[in-house]
Amino acid sequence: MNDITLAPIQPDQPSHLMATYGRQAISFVRGRGAYLYTEDGTEYLDALTGIAVCGLGHAHPVIAEAIAEQAATLVHTSNLFEIPWQTAAAQKLAEVSGMEEIFFSNSGAESNEGAIKIARKFGTQQGVSSPKIIVAEQSFHGRTLATLSATGNKKVQDGFAPLTNDFIRVPFGDIEAIQEAALQHPDIVAILIEPIQGEGGINTAPQGFSYLEEVRSICNQHNWLMMLDEIQTGNGRTGKYFAYQHTNIVPDVLTTAKGLGNGFPVGAVMTQGKAVGLLGPGSHGSTYGGTVLGSRVVYTVIDTIQKENAVENAAVVGGYIVDQLRAQLADKNVQVRGFGMMIGIQLPKDCAELVAIARDQHKLIINVTAGSVVRLLPPINLTQAQADDLLERLVALINNYL
Repeated sequence: MNDITLAPIQPDQPSHLMATYGRQAISFVRGRGAYLYTEDGTEYLDALTGIAVCGLGHAHPVIAEAIAEQAATLVHTSNLFEIPWQTAAAQKLAEVSGMEEIFFSNSGAESNEGAIKIARKFGTQQGVSSPKIIVAEQSFHGRTLATLSATGNKKVQDGFAPLTNDFIRVPFGDIEAIQEAALQHPDIVAILIEPIQGEGGINTAPQGFSYLEEVRSICNQHNWLMMLDEIQTGNGRTGKYFAYQHTNIVPDVLTTAKGLGNGFPVGAVMTQGKAVGLLGPGSHGSTYGGTVLGSRVVYTVIDTIQKENAVENAAVVGGYIVDQLRAQLADKNVQVRGFGMMIGIQLPKDCAELVAIARDQHKLIINVTAGSVVRLLPPINLTQAQADDLLERLVALINNYL
């Protein structure tokens, strides 16, 4: 193997990268489990995991071995041919999701694009010439033009008009608003929602997960597709393999990505029931969707999650973190919400500056979303000792801030 050493970037060195990210002034060269390391060996506890991506932690040895072995064997052949690892990965994903058909994409946004296309195809077959989809305020579904249009965040939409007008927006958790929309818009064919709004601030519906059951009932009543965006909530994040499994319902369309590849870029759009068969040969595709390498990664990630009982661990240790945060911050006027390893701490004031303070003073990687919500997305296989380490750093951070 050829060793390549990157020269340190000089402060005055021009960058040829598009300035699309507000990057923090730090870089990591190595990771192991719940921890990241800089070039000089400084250790940071990663409570964000690439924004809910590395659910099994960094450099998991089983995943790393599978990637290395497959990369040295066969990476890509295209979907012109049978791909045994893709078939096996689809079988695994069907078993844990309860879905029937699976299409592999490369990202969450692409998976949601697939869901939108499925809804349109469904509507067209129902004789609806301009199909509409209900979405929620404060939602986030991606940055392509269609998923950006579906997203309920004007800040990320700014400057990209005209957006598509195929979406009808309602407050998250508001069943009456959905019923009212049904009366006003006869061309609605589907609902697309997140079980928990991640980017929106770890928002749960006022009625909890029973909201999904009510949505399912309305979709059945009107012959709409129920489509769930589980890009962030899936793959064990909430203490169930998929968040909708906290209920007794099953969606017609389910999307996921992030933790599906533990850092490898892969996503999926899945169907069951009346959504099966809507996309046929030539109606959808992806050059890199479901490559040999990507499919083996998906199979290995699911298999590892199952063998390590990581979903159950997320429920138990995540619940412990929530309980401890509520107890230790009881006098700080904060609200702690979430399920499993998807946790938000709502502070009484904006707190974006906490990201830098946590990083520099507590060697803790966190995220602040919706202005005043500290978002935690640690590995779903976080140990009890690591949870206590996280709590010690985080509670000190918030106590010093408030």
